[in-house]
Amino acid sequence: MLIKRKSIEKEESLRGSRRETAPARPARKPKFAPVTLSEQDGVRFLHFGTEWVQGAMRIRKPDWIELEYAQQMMAWMLFNDQPQHIAQLGLGTAALTKFCYRRFPETRITAIELNASVIGICASMFKLPANDDRLSVVEMDALDFVNDPANHGTLDVLQADLYDATARGPVLDTPEFYAACAACLAPHGIMTVNLFGDHPSYAKNLKAMRFAFDEVISLPEVHEGNVVAIAFNTAPNLDFPALYDQAARIAAATKLPAKSWVNGFKTWQLQHHPITLRP
Repeated sequence: MLIKRKSIEKEESLRGSRRETAPARPARKPKFAPVTLSEQDGVRFLHFGTEWVQGAMRIRKPDWIELEYAQQMMAWMLFNDQPQHIAQLGLGTAALTKFCYRRFPETRITAIELNASVIGICASMFKLPANDDRLSVVEMDALDFVNDPANHGTLDVLQADLYDATARGPVLDTPEFYAACAACLAPHGIMTVNLFGDHPSYAKNLKAMRFAFDEVISLPEVHEGNVVAIAFNTAPNLDFPALYDQAARIAAATKLPAKSWVNGFKTWQLQHHPITLRP
């Protein structure tokens, strides 16, 4: 099974967003590699014209989060079980978007995706529901979304999975980008980010996230390099007995391996703040 997972968006489509350009110059139309599919052992995979897996869906369980790193992107549930507004940057196979939409029936879900073909294939082949009064899947640049003042302070949770087809690290990775993400979150908001742990981009992204957020915690690496970082606008109180209790509730309700997330937090705490570790 192919497990190396990187997101969909093309580097060329975002370069103009990272630097100022003359107002008179027309914006370049984004260019994308072809979106392709494969299936193996009851799982449908999304590709971007290469062997890299862009996302996965178990055909008999379309709302289940199939890949472990994507499950870890839900670790914010340990700290907030009633979010009002969740946003996803980079749609992939819509695994996180669908799960959040079904799991939190009172919550607004916004997904931002630059490639219209990805949105179309998610609707036709990955069971993405149509937009309604709670779900909004928007074709736009993630950088434009986080820089829009109308979105600042509006999110409880922000999930980012922004890779190009070459899998060289997130295509949006500057301190300014992460500062804009933090600005979109409420004071106790949480962001989860899929990083590539065995690549130079990993340290760069962590440094940029620490510039923008009060605390950044990395979970243990899974698959072949995926590392999920959890960024907090306000540093959390890592009360491990309470976190394990919450993990048990999450696991009972969703079958997600939430206890392993708490174990990951404990490992991080031992490595970074061993004196303050609670039992």
